[in-house]
Amino acid sequence: MEIFLELLFGGLNALKEYIALHVLTCLIPAFLLAGGIVTFVSREAIIGYLGAAARKLSSFGIAAGGSFFVAACSCTVIPVASGIYYGGAGIGAAFILLWVAPAANILALVYTGSILGTQMVIARLLSALLMSFIIGLVMAYAFYKEEKNRVSTIQMSRGPLMSRQGVVLLLLLVAWLLAPNYIVTQGPYWQKVVVWAVGLLIVGVYAVKAIDKTKIKDWLSESWWFVRIIFPLLLVGVFIVGIIGAVLPQAWIETWLGGAGLRQSFLATLIGAFTYFATMTEAPFVDTLMNLGMGKGPALALLLTGPGISLPNWLAIARVFGTKKALVYIPAIVVLGTLVGWVAGFILD
Repeated sequence: MEIFLELLFGGLNALKEYIALHVLTCLIPAFLLAGGIVTFVSREAIIGYLGAAARKLSSFGIAAGGSFFVAACSCTVIPVASGIYYGGAGIGAAFILLWVAPAANILALVYTGSILGTQMVIARLLSALLMSFIIGLVMAYAFYKEEKNRVSTIQMSRGPLMSRQGVVLLLLLVAWLLAPNYIVTQGPYWQKVVVWAVGLLIVGVYAVKAIDKTKIKDWLSESWWFVRIIFPLLLVGVFIVGIIGAVLPQAWIETWLGGAGLRQSFLATLIGAFTYFATMTEAPFVDTLMNLGMGKGPALALLLTGPGISLPNWLAIARVFGTKKALVYIPAIVVLGTLVGWVAGFILD
C-alpha cells in the first residue's frame, strides 16, 4: 500500500507541476499558433516550400532553420508541427520541426552553454542538425507513397504564404509563445504569467481589430481541434512519467552512465526517450548527473532526447500523425541518439 501511494503521489505531483507551469504559458499559445497556421497560411504555398514535392535540401533547411526560434518542449511542439503538416507541409519537414524545436532551440542552447559550457552546446547544435536531416529523409522515404497521395490534389504554388494580417498575427503568437521564457529567465513563475497576460491582451486586441470574424471563428475551431486531440494524452503521459521518476534509482548512475560506451549512451537515450523534460530543464538535470559521474557522450544523448521526445510525446504523435509514423520516428530517434552519444563520447571525453 505504501509503495502504491508513493507511485500515485509521484504521478500526481508530476501532473500538478506540469499543469501549473506549462499549460498556461506554453500550451495555450502553442495550440493557438497551430490553429493559426492551418487557418491563415496558404496550403498551396506550404506545399511549394515545404511539401513532399519540394526539393529536400531547401525544404529541410527551411524547416530546421525556423525550428531554432521555437522554444518548445516535446509536447508543446506537437500542435505546431501538426499544424504545419496538416497545412500541407511534407512529413520530412514537419518531423524536422518536431525534433529540432525541442532538441536544439536557441533558448535551450544558450542555457546549455551557460551551465555546461561551449563544447557541449556546439556538440548539441551540430548533433541536432545532423539528426534532423536524417530523420527528415527517413520519414520522407518511409512514407513516400502516402505523401504523394496526400498532396496530389493540391496545386503546388510558390505564391504568398499568407495575408499581411495573417503574418502579423502569427508573429504575435510566436512572440507570445516565446516571451515568458525569453523575458523571464529567473524569478518566480508569476512573472512569466504577467508577461503571458500582456501577450494575450496584445494578440486579442489585434485579432479583434484586424482579422475578419469568420476567420477568427475558424482559427479558434482549428485550435480547439488540437486541444481536444492532444491535451488528454499529454496529461496521461505526464502522470506515467511521474510514476517512473518516483521509482528511478540514483545509485547506478556512475556504473551505468559513466564513460563513453555504447551501452551507456543507449541507456541515457532511453531515459531521455521516456522522461518528460520541459525545455531548458534538461541542462541542470544533466549537469547534476555529470557531477555524479555521467560521461559526456551519454550526457549529450540525454540533452538531445530528453527534451526532444518523451512518453507523452509518443502517445500524442501516434494520435495526431498515426501509429505507423510514431513506430518509425521514435525508434529512429533512439538509434540516432545512441550513435551520436557513443561517437561524441570518444570526441568529448
